[in-house]
Amino acid sequence: MQVTTYWLEHAWLGAHAEPGVALDVTDGRITAVRRGVGTPPPGAEVLRGFTLPGLANAHSHAFHRALRGTVQVGSGTFWTWREVMYDVAVRLTPDSYFALARAVYAEMALAGITAVGEFHYLHHAPGGVPYADPNAMGEALIAAAGEAGIRITLLDTAYLSAGFGEPPTSHQLRFSDGTADAWAQRADALKDGGHVRIGAAIHSVRAVPAEQLPTVASWAAARDAPLHVHLSEQTAENDACLAAHGRTPTRLLADHGVLGARTTGVHNTHLTDDDIALLGGTTSGTCMCPTTERDLADGIGPAPALQAAGSPLSLGSDSHAVIDLFEEARAMELNERLRSRTRGHWTAAALLRAATADGHAALGWHEAGRLEPGALADFTTVALDTVRTAGPPPRLAAETAVFAASAADVRHTVVGGRHVVRDGVHAAVPDAARALTDAIAALHG
Repeated sequence: MQVTTYWLEHAWLGAHAEPGVALDVTDGRITAVRRGVGTPPPGAEVLRGFTLPGLANAHSHAFHRALRGTVQVGSGTFWTWREVMYDVAVRLTPDSYFALARAVYAEMALAGITAVGEFHYLHHAPGGVPYADPNAMGEALIAAAGEAGIRITLLDTAYLSAGFGEPPTSHQLRFSDGTADAWAQRADALKDGGHVRIGAAIHSVRAVPAEQLPTVASWAAARDAPLHVHLSEQTAENDACLAAHGRTPTRLLADHGVLGARTTGVHNTHLTDDDIALLGGTTSGTCMCPTTERDLADGIGPAPALQAAGSPLSLGSDSHAVIDLFEEARAMELNERLRSRTRGHWTAAALLRAATADGHAALGWHEAGRLEPGALADFTTVALDTVRTAGPPPRLAAETAVFAASAADVRHTVVGGRHVVRDGVHAAVPDAARALTDAIAALHG
């Protein structure tokens, strides 16, 4: 078996930046980690800067990338933003979705992201008519991630109603399989592969009738698959759930067997103390998406209380107002500083864990997110000599990455031991900006 050695000028091994680390990689996995290697071994791939495990983007809607800029005009709310989103969704086909997602996932690789959780609910043709392949849209996303060189957890999403007791709107017919049983039958045809794992999602408690929640939860449990759900993103959802069921969305999920260690609530913004205790007590995860939550004026979720209660934290770029996991990590801390008027709720190491190991675990990639023997050889390198990162000593590289760096400072991304981004250029999509421009223009043409 061929061994490839990577020499890391500085590396994050879980606690602090280590100088001179050599990684041996065989068949896509790390087989050895050697510290104190002051100079590159002969023939080694040299990664100068600060190398950390690949970042995990735990919550993505790839087609929302086409909204960037256009939804920043004027004012409004989450609900007015949603109408603009529907206008983009109606234009997508499997081919155009592949082209857009391939470019979006290339942008992620350029930002150091090696795995994405795609919360996928755009299943059918306009009007809700299934494609000849009922999973054509999902397969387009899987293929796009493969070509962009990153791993994907396709969180196939049940989205059955417009609200409590309401049928889907004309826009939402593309999302709906009619019933949870029909959703499960379609999702059964999706298969795990080398770069893909299949998970499940409940769009929200308003979009899946309560009596059908156990069907989705059981489907995921039978496969030991991740299960994600948008949870209490808006106070209006909480109010409607209380009116319909006399309980909060979190309690409704708990009462129907949805919560648990494989489950991640996305946003978890407007929670009661009892909700927080339920999520923590069941070790259900929390995926915070700060750049989207602030862009949509959603509010600031109680991340410190959730983590203290036992809910692991992960991060996502969601609507892709920006694609930058360093900014998501930084924003989680800085949002809490604004709310509490105190500093230092998380260390840089804790924020990096949310962006790496805990994010991968939320997506079912438990063997990723660490630079250690046996782990997948997925890692990314941040330059320490740009105008944003120059100055601090290398021993503070983790703090520099979280609190100063941006996606633009990523120099290399390696997935499965293979260079996907080298010196800031994507190997398969060398002009990712042009690919994004063309894919988005085709939707508005």
